[in-house]
Amino acid sequence: MLLTSGKGIGGLLHTIGQALYGLAQSLGGPGLFFVALADSSFLSVPEGNDLLIVVLSTGQTWDVMAYYVLMTVLGSIVGCSVLYYFGRKGGGFIERRAKKLKLERIEKQYQKWGLWAIIIPSILPPPTPFKAFVLSAGVFKVPFKRFLIAVSIGRSIRYFMWGILAVLYGEWTKHFIENNMGKVGLILLGVILMAVLSFFVFKKSQRTASRQEAQ
Repeated sequence: MLLTSGKGIGGLLHTIGQALYGLAQSLGGPGLFFVALADSSFLSVPEGNDLLIVVLSTGQTWDVMAYYVLMTVLGSIVGCSVLYYFGRKGGGFIERRAKKLKLERIEKQYQKWGLWAIIIPSILPPPTPFKAFVLSAGVFKVPFKRFLIAVSIGRSIRYFMWGILAVLYGEWTKHFIENNMGKVGLILLGVILMAVLSFFVFKKSQRTASRQEAQ
């Protein structure tokens, strides 16, 4: 019916996403797992995981919040692994269908930043094209263990941030995330870039100091 009602595939996927959202609210942790798995693989539930963590964690204890966040992180890791595997096994097909220049830009990001090219997009909210980086990680055969570490770090930072805010500030966090997701993305991007820059500056200063001591 959905496919004949003018909504097409996009409408169908949106309806599935809404159904998953409702399921997560009723099931709690297991529901969060499946929403995160779907959103990180082939479906899309924009901001769904963030909002669900906030809604379910509001008024809860730290232990309950941590459980919800960990279930979401685990679901996201599984979903990303599915997409990574698809990219790794279907790399040639994807490269023929995708825009070559876009893939080349992403590959340069991997070469320049290493794991940061996965960690940073995994922290940032939509419209960051995180799935493109996950799929490309498989295409470019980024070592799976390193890929899992990067996704785990990025997703844990993002979801624990919302869980902590939900426990501390409750409904305010829900309203904030609904109305300011774009601003949050820009702020997070700025903080992350500053942290990465500081890290590289620190490493460079260490190498310079080591050379001076060797002389």
